[in-house]
Amino acid sequence: MLLSREPCAALRPFVKALWTVDQAASPWCGVTQWERVLPTGDMHIAIRLCDPPIRLLKHSGDSAGGPLGHAVIGGPRATFYTRDISQPISTVGAQIHSIAARGLFGMPACEFADRHTRLDDVWSAWVDGLREQLIEATNLAQRLDILERVLLGRLRAVRRLHPAVAHGLQALHAGLKVREVVEETGYSHRRFIALFREETGLAPKRFCRVLRFQKMLQEYSLNPAVSWSDLAHDCGYSDQAHFNREFREFAGVTPEEYRSCSQHSAARIPLLR
Repeated sequence: MLLSREPCAALRPFVKALWTVDQAASPWCGVTQWERVLPTGDMHIAIRLCDPPIRLLKHSGDSAGGPLGHAVIGGPRATFYTRDISQPISTVGAQIHSIAARGLFGMPACEFADRHTRLDDVWSAWVDGLREQLIEATNLAQRLDILERVLLGRLRAVRRLHPAVAHGLQALHAGLKVREVVEETGYSHRRFIALFREETGLAPKRFCRVLRFQKMLQEYSLNPAVSWSDLAHDCGYSDQAHFNREFREFAGVTPEEYRSCSQHSAARIPLLR
């Protein structure tokens, strides 16, 4: 069972969604299975409430994976990673805008980029108490309420986002090119990239590529029968070869391999190994 919702109004500038999943009552096949998680450009918190701990593949040649513990921070990234879903899980988490990293974790998003960090390395032993509260919750909605209160309490007085980065985020979401945004801010290209990467964890062009990729997957989910060539054109890819390269880089599969997987989404692809 999965439950997901928006956070309260005070958290919405920083947290995109709260979610929890509990598969304890679901039938399970019992075979080793992995799931490829696609990049969103955001950060994530995941707190596993059951055994075993969260396990990820360390690299493309890894077939066993390594445990990360029961609570992790997923940093902003522009590549997929692969996690173990071979057993039923019970997890609580949040999808977090990367600009909230400094307020929630005391460090800018660039410190977490392209990797996973144990949550107790950042929030210290306080994580154990939070996990106990979540385990003791009587239902899924109560889990989300607990995490929401904790995030509100942890959110420090966030310093005002640098105006060039704030403008850049708004302009890039609106479809402007990085060159145009840099000109509008009045900063040098190098300085703007440094400011943007510090606050979001990704350089502006890489950030835009992830945005375009996610937009494309959302468009595909609305019309799975669409041709890849039409989708590539509508989403601004220069040609089919460009589209195929980006798809493979971000998802680790070709567009047709993605289409053939019946359970894929804009965020995940289940894999059997």
